[in-house]
Amino acid sequence: MTTTTTPATATPPTDRTRVNRVARRSHYDAATLHAILDAAYVCHMAFADEHGVHCIPTACWREGDHLYVHGSNGSRMLKLAASGAQVCVTVTHIDGLVLARSAFNHSMNYRSAVIYGAFEVVPDEQKPAVLDTFMETLAPGRSKEARPGNTKELAATTVLRIPLDEAACKIRTGGPKDDAEDLALPVWAGVLPMALLPLPPVVDAAPAGTPDYVREWKVTARVPAEAVTP
Repeated sequence: MTTTTTPATATPPTDRTRVNRVARRSHYDAATLHAILDAAYVCHMAFADEHGVHCIPTACWREGDHLYVHGSNGSRMLKLAASGAQVCVTVTHIDGLVLARSAFNHSMNYRSAVIYGAFEVVPDEQKPAVLDTFMETLAPGRSKEARPGNTKELAATTVLRIPLDEAACKIRTGGPKDDAEDLALPVWAGVLPMALLPLPPVVDAAPAGTPDYVREWKVTARVPAEAVTP
């Protein structure tokens, strides 16, 4: 029987979150889930309505044991999610392309998370603080400089959060898993690493000079070391 690498403190999987395909790559602990979510700027939300099934990307951020999203009050997705409908939210990071000796055994190194449940509406009085947290996830210190949302802007914005108590992660690291009979083939095999990397800031305005968080702009890709080892 295949066992998972999940720590003993992890939340037991549900029928929806249990990983069946290559179960040894599954993780159900909060630390792994939080790390994957904290490295993400975008999630994909899947939901169904009278027009069919949809999967839409949207900005996201984590605070505590919830994942947050926000958008216009007129958003079809947010309207349905605010009603308490069941949704599925996913995040994926690609850490490398795994090139094996055979076409069949090619793979990818990745970190992924799947969250099931229902969103709840963040009360109006909590919106300013929650949106400040979002700004801080983009650039620490930014919320203290940018103009905060005014009454009209906050009233036009829906903020939702979903608990992280029904979730699963799946991670692949390492090199190719070739069949024994293919190991002698004269074919290059290994990993082509991939990561989210920073580029130089593009200045639109800097009347008060360049803040530290722009001068020191960087993105932490959080690629596990074993993910880039052939």
